Amino acid sequence: MTYFIEVAKREHMTEAAEALHVAQSAISRQIANLEAELEVELFIRDGRNVRLTQVGQVFLEHAERAVHAIHYAKRIVKEHTDPERGMIHVGFTSSLASLILPTLISAFRKQYPHIKFRLNQASHYELEKRIVQGEINLALLGPVPTRKERIKGTILFHEKIVALLPEAHPLANEKAVSLDQLRRDVFVLYPEGYVLRKMVTDACKQLGFQPEVSFEGQDIDTIKGLVSAGLGISLIPEITIANDMPKGIAIVDLTNPNVRRTVGMITPTERELLPAEKLFYEFAREFFGRLERFQYQNLSI
Repeated sequence: MTYFIEVAKREHMTEAAEALHVAQSAISRQIANLEAELEVELFIRDGRNVRLTQVGQVFLEHAERAVHAIHYAKRIVKEHTDPERGMIHVGFTSSLASLILPTLISAFRKQYPHIKFRLNQASHYELEKRIVQGEINLALLGPVPTRKERIKGTILFHEKIVALLPEAHPLANEKAVSLDQLRRDVFVLYPEGYVLRKMVTDACKQLGFQPEVSFEGQDIDTIKGLVSAGLGISLIPEITIANDMPKGIAIVDLTNPNVRRTVGMITPTERELLPAEKLFYEFAREFFGRLERFQYQNLSI
């Protein structure tokens, strides 16, 4: 099954063999055995290059779930013997990488010092996909989805979206600005397909305009740097301004509309969390429950 998944992803027998550190003949033999057992062709072959047949694409989806389920079962067995020495796989988005995630993990490790972490940064939609497919059981993101099949969302806190302006901007000294006052500016945003990009464009649509995007950045630090260089303005979550702000940026509250987002965790509805994951999940809910009215800029690791 593992050989099949690797070949399907790489569409090349030799590259799959090299990635798995096995002989190509072993890969070919196992794929042939699998096709014989299923009595279907999973690949269309062109020398060492291959591509999935239609039925192969269907089988791939279920094969990935099966492999993840086996790994999950092994972890359950291992962690039930000692949940405080388990491994927690956590997904997260870039906007939570610099402060929220390190602060939370640092506080958790003081109470559970022997639990290890494997961190996976990805986009909002990619994290949802990994939860559904069984690659991970926990992810921190914002906004928190509330109506997704096979996903449970837990809100930890709410935060506002603020405007980032170059210091030379005419409105840089204002305490607050309306989004309508920024309609003629060029924007620096996340690429299409990112949730934060959609939040900004939806807010602009409420006021009857489409933002002109001059540059795109896949992480928050890139966006900050582009604004600092005077290449546009941006709207970003308040939590991301708590540290690592480059020079040359003015932070201004945003009004009309007052854009906010939820921040929290997603977990699968069809699987129980592992023992160590349950500890982290409950700790996070308690941690942010105590800090519901905290000021982000005063958080420290």
